[in-house]
Amino acid sequence: MIHYKKALIKLKENKIKIKSEIISVENSLNRISSFDLNSPNNYPAANNTAFDGFAISSKETNKINSKKSIKFKIIKTLAAGDNPKIKKISKYSTIEVMTGAVIKKPFDTVIPIEQIKFFPNSIKPKYIIINNKIKKNNFVRFLGSDFKKGERIIKKGEIINSQHILAFKTLGVKKILVKKRPKIVFYTTGNEISNNSKIPNWKVRNSNSYYLKSFLQNLPFDFVEKKILRDNDLTKFKKEIKINLKSNTDLIITSGAVSAGKFDFVPKIINSFKLKYYFKGAYIRPGKPIMFAKFKKNKAFFGLPGNPISSAACFRFFVLPFLYFSIGTKENKPLISKIKNQLIKKKNFTRFIKGKLSFSKNGIVEFEVHKDQESFRIKSFTKSNAWGLFSNKKGKFKKGDFIECYTPTGIN
Repeated sequence: MIHYKKALIKLKENKIKIKSEIISVENSLNRISSFDLNSPNNYPAANNTAFDGFAISSKETNKINSKKSIKFKIIKTLAAGDNPKIKKISKYSTIEVMTGAVIKKPFDTVIPIEQIKFFPNSIKPKYIIINNKIKKNNFVRFLGSDFKKGERIIKKGEIINSQHILAFKTLGVKKILVKKRPKIVFYTTGNEISNNSKIPNWKVRNSNSYYLKSFLQNLPFDFVEKKILRDNDLTKFKKEIKINLKSNTDLIITSGAVSAGKFDFVPKIINSFKLKYYFKGAYIRPGKPIMFAKFKKNKAFFGLPGNPISSAACFRFFVLPFLYFSIGTKENKPLISKIKNQLIKKKNFTRFIKGKLSFSKNGIVEFEVHKDQESFRIKSFTKSNAWGLFSNKKGKFKKGDFIECYTPTGIN
């Protein structure tokens, strides 16, 4: 058996190589950027106004005071999207500007509409009257003040979200290089598993595949569920492995049939293939029987235990990190949280505990250990929003001790 931290090192060493592809930014949500992407343009693309008002040259107000006012002639009205070119601009001229209108020299400052005095009247104005000195650059949004040309938009290995897509479209990015979506093929095993809604009490409804499918829905992976493998399907399983090794499948996962029982055939079949690396069993709870194999080809295998919570925990703490290693993204750092109730466990084993993260009145992150941690119990899982990792270094954790806590997906 292998300790959890050692297993993570081995998973990183045996990650699979995932190629990249160019896609349109419209289809890039939840994909992983394959390189640092920099802005091809300045944004804003030109100086423009942040308010509706009138643009003037600030220099022409230097000698103005309360006793000496000057009339500025209105020569044009510009809205956002209008061509800002003006052929002839006389001294003491002004242009009416709407929010977003481009401002070009000699105009360099904006007076908001609420502060304007018109002449001869506000119905048909020809001039505005200014009776005080106006500072340069008032209410002006400057060229490149948000994004400068060449400035990074997204880092290599970062997951693309809707905010990035907004930036891509604003800055004129049409295509982006992303990691291909690793293809995951999943097999549930066991004579007891049924896809029927009505079952006798000696059967178990298939839930693990539905959990993983929904879990992965907003992550950059493709999930393909195959037919249930029964206890006597050894030959069929071996044939399926051969097919997957010749296909575009990247990762094969099974649920169940990895323990030491009479019908736990998965380890025997996997070991009949040429493997680069293999481990079976880990010092963890739940999920002790977990197994991993890296084939000689650029493909890998995970055997998850059949109990729902064991399967979920092993996927979260073994499969998901392995996938993140392979596509070149990083998990968020765990939240260091104070536990609200004690936990006693077997020393030398790492425990993955269902629980709830919250904040105290003082802003401290706290973790409540739920009751009913057995691997067959799902009720406490429905009330959880995080996993607590209780280290193998000790067996008793007191109220107030600090532990690492992990969100379900590990990335935002």
